[in-house]
Amino acid sequence: MPTPNEILNELKKIKYPGFTRDIVSFGLIKDIEVGHAGVTVFLGAVSANPEVVGTVTDEVKRTVGAMPGVTKVEVQVEAAPPRPAPAHSGRRSIPGVRHVIAVASGKGGVGKSTVAVNLALAMQALGRRIGLMDADVYGPSVAMMMGVDQNVTVSPERRIIPLQRYGVRYVSMALFVNDQTPVIWRGPMVTKLETEFLFNVEWGDLDCLVLDLPPGTGDAQLTITQRVALAGGVIVTTPQEVALLDVKRGVAMFNEVRTPVLGVIENMSYYVCRRCERRHAIFGHGGGARMAAELNLPLLGELPIAPEIRAGGDHARPLVAVSPEHPASREFKAIAERIFERLARLPKPLAEILQ
Repeated sequence: MPTPNEILNELKKIKYPGFTRDIVSFGLIKDIEVGHAGVTVFLGAVSANPEVVGTVTDEVKRTVGAMPGVTKVEVQVEAAPPRPAPAHSGRRSIPGVRHVIAVASGKGGVGKSTVAVNLALAMQALGRRIGLMDADVYGPSVAMMMGVDQNVTVSPERRIIPLQRYGVRYVSMALFVNDQTPVIWRGPMVTKLETEFLFNVEWGDLDCLVLDLPPGTGDAQLTITQRVALAGGVIVTTPQEVALLDVKRGVAMFNEVRTPVLGVIENMSYYVCRRCERRHAIFGHGGGARMAAELNLPLLGELPIAPEIRAGGDHARPLVAVSPEHPASREFKAIAERIFERLARLPKPLAEILQ
């Protein structure tokens, strides 16, 4: 029979559903008993979601049962405490900000930041007051796309004054370091900075604050979604199967923090040939729609591969701002309208509930 320590090392291979961290680092393993009758693993409160509990339990049984000498595996799960009401959840609202939405992706390379920037500008084009926060400390890109033509200042009360361009207020870590300075920070420092950007910035009165989350579903993403009162989340993906699988992780993250998912955006959905004017599905077609249907979520829109989108981001001239009549800009505005329609159907903005 394996020792408890050997079993614990095997359990480190099990990822918590929807996250990159394993169940051991999450502190779920409370005890391991090894006896002649078999192995008993005692788990802490895994989740209030029975599907998550079942998934973790099955994985523990499968993993431990595959170890040499183990003939029987029993898993005992501590009952999850009842979830507190939102008013006691510890998530704070931002004074003056009506809605906070998070733009997320299960993996990098899907154009999430480009979507977040143009989506914020599309919302502003609809006549809304919009803020944009770059929550990616290690790889900030919002400042490059929006422009850095002035220095960040602080108010007499030592609050950060966000930059403003194209009518959108924004902050990013890139405004505080130069391009050659790597950000080498540990988790607590990152969390503190994100908290400063959320609650110590003079956002003013906003209809919506758009958060550009880091790619993936790790600690940084989980922490920020637990600190601020989110009205909803938006998942960005591409048509490839490898990207679509990560949509489930993003949805699971929002479900875990009790935040409604407003829908899925499929980026790089197709390319329109200028010569033949036909659509070409370079990365496949319909994957985002199928995944959205499988998860019972709306597909908010399908965005094309367009050189103008890339060039706009590279030169701080986002497409929606400089070419509002471009077909892709019109699609961004349609997506923005659908998001506001979804927000309007919510019983009440979460920010108002927590005030």
